Amino acid sequence: MQNENQTLVTEIFLLGFQNLHNLKIPLFSLLLLIYIMTVWENVLIIVLVSSSRNLQSPMYFFLQQLALTDLLESSTVAPTLLNTVIHDGATMSLAGCVSQLYFFAVSERFECFLLAVMSYDRYVAICNPLCYCSIMSHRVCVKLILITWAVNLFPIINSMNLITALRFCDQNVINHFFCDFYPLLELSCSNVLFVKIDLVIQTVPVVFCPFILITVSYMCIAHEILKIVSNTGRQKAFSTCSSHLAVVSIFYGTFIAIYVVPPRKDSQTISKVLSLLYTVVTPLINPIIYSWRSQDIKEALKSKLLIEHP
Repeated sequence: MQNENQTLVTEIFLLGFQNLHNLKIPLFSLLLLIYIMTVWENVLIIVLVSSSRNLQSPMYFFLQQLALTDLLESSTVAPTLLNTVIHDGATMSLAGCVSQLYFFAVSERFECFLLAVMSYDRYVAICNPLCYCSIMSHRVCVKLILITWAVNLFPIINSMNLITALRFCDQNVINHFFCDFYPLLELSCSNVLFVKIDLVIQTVPVVFCPFILITVSYMCIAHEILKIVSNTGRQKAFSTCSSHLAVVSIFYGTFIAIYVVPPRKDSQTISKVLSLLYTVVTPLINPIIYSWRSQDIKEALKSKLLIEHP
């Protein structure tokens, strides 16, 4: 009985991308460059929104939260990914593996709700512009973010407790570049039914409810835009939503492909490529899509550069 309750596996080996051969150094260099650029872009957004008076609107406040989320996600996954590339795999403790999964899951769940909140912000701005300042006040925005964090942090603790209670008996090799949910469950010699049920139960409020809110918000926005007579007015109204729509499409497209309809074992390479886009490329392009098209961001950046280099 004592042996049955004992977790025999204490370390997890991540295979990463095997058989890279001559591509190892170029791929490592590319991924390192992407990670450095991701950190630089998102930190820059956080600093600009915090220090620029012109960027104190709710839209940029939520954009700052998105940058924080992307920074957390990228910093959780990228170091392990780089380690697996340069060393043809990486070893980490089981506790470290579960911790990585926890921080990754927290960032992803938060982004689901944050994108929904951002879509509601766009809905109020376009469909009810006269009351926008009163509805989306700074106090309301802060409360929305705090509620979103609370909704994400506490339920996932129960999920992590279920995972830490699992036994890992003999297998310790994950064919992935970080500790993801499904690959980790495949190693367990315990009954993982309750863990999968918990995941399904939490998927509805965490994934589908925000997605429904986003869909309904943009249906109302589209209906309001169609009422605008001038083409210039329509284009201006749509331009305020196009960046957010692009981010939502990329996020939910890869999310559904990986987790809602997980690939079969014989298509693990496809899963890793999708995960690479999801965890590394998306945090890089989100600031490009959402921020660098903004004239306010560009002007704030220019003013900072002029102050530092008169």
